[in-house]
Amino acid sequence: MSRVQLAINVENLDEAIDFCSRLFDAVPAKVKPSYANFAIAEPPLKLVLFENQGKGGSINHLGVEVQTTEEVLTAEDRLTRADMVTTGIDETQCCYAEKTEVWVDGPDGVRWEWYVKHADSDQFENVVIDPSQSKRKCCT
Repeated sequence: MSRVQLAINVENLDEAIDFCSRLFDAVPAKVKPSYANFAIAEPPLKLVLFENQGKGGSINHLGVEVQTTEEVLTAEDRLTRADMVTTGIDETQCCYAEKTEVWVDGPDGVRWEWYVKHADSDQFENVVIDPSQSKRKCCT
């Protein structure tokens, strides 16, 4: 199973969590300072909220959450073969998770992330396991 990820900037995290909880009849899977995410079953959606003063109501980034590293590798290969410039594969700790991910920028500047989460982390800011290989910044 994969699901679309919608990461949005919000002015007030508590208000956004309350609204989204009622909208989707769901509770957040994770809440950290200035950050929350929901793993919504129906419709299948990974909803991520970033408290980002002055940018509320805007898209932070979009993405696709998959279940395996192989799916990330396959996506990166497909994107490359489609003549899209990717960041390459990164092993990261970012947004309170350990992930394997690849990023691509859309024509209007909207960033897309294809990723698999391996574990939770206490790290919010981006830490790339092999920084010499990284060509992008995290979603923050």
